[in-house]
Amino acid sequence: MCYENICRSPMAEGVFRRHAIAEGLGHRVMVDSAGTCGYQRGSFPDERAVAAAWGFGIDIAQIRARCVDDLDLDRYDWIFAMDHENYEDIGRITGFAGKPRLRLAMSFVSGRDHEEIADPYYGTEKDFMRVMDDLFLASAHILSSLAEHHRFPEVGDA
Repeated sequence: MCYENICRSPMAEGVFRRHAIAEGLGHRVMVDSAGTCGYQRGSFPDERAVAAAWGFGIDIAQIRARCVDDLDLDRYDWIFAMDHENYEDIGRITGFAGKPRLRLAMSFVSGRDHEEIADPYYGTEKDFMRVMDDLFLASAHILSSLAEHHRFPEVGDA
């Protein structure tokens, strides 16, 4: 999750879905994205986010912005926040109940576990590509951790 669900979180949805499918776990995980506010509800992702994802062959063009309160949070075991501010907002909204589990997306990456995935909205194409790099890294570590936690087949051996 990010703030408005038009840049980072739809990019994360596409990247994580791609990783899950590539590892043969697409049928075992449900991937979705949302924002902590509803200002952009119903909007398509930012065109720069779409272009950055498409550069990796990931199509996020049809994702529609939603707000966390549009989701049935009981359906999700994990929520991954892009930054500390959204982490705090999600925690406040969900009450930090044991389900869903809330973590920063980068918290699974050793040595970068307190880092944020920076909001590229006011940046350049290079900033959007940096987000994609961070999302690929975070996604690989998250999926590996989930595979171990849920006793999925060894990631990479599926």
